[in-house]
Amino acid sequence: MKRIPVAVIGATGLAGQQFLAALGRHPIFDLVAVAASSRSAGKAYRDAIRDEQGASRWFAGGPLPEAFGELIVEDASRLDPAGLGLVFSAVDGEQARELEARIARTTPVVSTASAFRYEDDVPLIVPPVNPDHVELLGIQQRRRGWKGFVAPIPNCTTTGLAITLAPLVRSFGVELALMTSMQAVSGAGRSPGVPALDVVDNVIPYIPKEEEKVASESRKILGTLEGEGIVPHPLAVSCTCTRVAVLDGHTESVFVRLERRASPESLIEALRGFASAPDVQGLPSAPPRWIEVSDDPFRPQPRLDRDAGDGMVTTVGRVREDPALGNGAKYVLVSHNTKMGAAKGAILLAELLHARGWV
Repeated sequence: MKRIPVAVIGATGLAGQQFLAALGRHPIFDLVAVAASSRSAGKAYRDAIRDEQGASRWFAGGPLPEAFGELIVEDASRLDPAGLGLVFSAVDGEQARELEARIARTTPVVSTASAFRYEDDVPLIVPPVNPDHVELLGIQQRRRGWKGFVAPIPNCTTTGLAITLAPLVRSFGVELALMTSMQAVSGAGRSPGVPALDVVDNVIPYIPKEEEKVASESRKILGTLEGEGIVPHPLAVSCTCTRVAVLDGHTESVFVRLERRASPESLIEALRGFASAPDVQGLPSAPPRWIEVSDDPFRPQPRLDRDAGDGMVTTVGRVREDPALGNGAKYVLVSHNTKMGAAKGAILLAELLHARGWV
């Protein structure tokens, strides 16, 4: 099978580096171009990620794929997508909105950025949860006059929550979800990121805009595609998002009120039995199971569980009833924020779009 030529914009940042790490031997996508800010343009990629002292600032784990190190970084604002089958975007803020819209006029864009997540004609897809929402892309193309499209993934904090809520919604119905996150510092990136001395021996009790994102995105992901839009799921979502001194892996303490009472055994059965559509389960980046449930009362822990399924599995533990919420249940989850919650999750989405004929 001929591989699809792709580019990564925002390639020198932490999320961009994770794209390169995951695309090194990908069976579908062939990375042929990288782009970043004008400061990096014109340099070989390996030189663009060196600091002023010459030290490599490659943070993705494992070695930089040799061929990618020789790619010349292009100016993202001038990237010509002609000849590309897909562009991965790891660009933040308003810059993402401008760049992604320009590229989407001709070429599909799969993004880790929030710029388009909340638009009515933009699906927010977690492949094992809501793959049928991809059909909204046709409406997006028609409304905007684009030949391509923008398909973002959700905030990394939303991903594990949505994956674990999905089987509970299907099996018991969910009316309310309360969540407190303990998020890894890599979720803030490294520029500017979180100053080291602020988070050591500390918990930062506020992450700007995070709580609003989780609430809105969870309801959209779990919603229903009807007509020319998505009807959000009616469950109420409330959360507190914090930053802790962990490198990778978001931990979340979740409380839910169900429509129907469920025993811990039936909750565990629903979580362990969560299965995606067959074409999703067969994607190259898909793990054998989306959710692992631990019987160890001291698990999950980010250091021990974040790399389950090469970072694509959400690990759940401490599954209990919660009488205080009526038909209540509670559990703890760990989800890898820079793999399933970022670059590898975006690649998984691109694989789904390819499988369904959109790329």
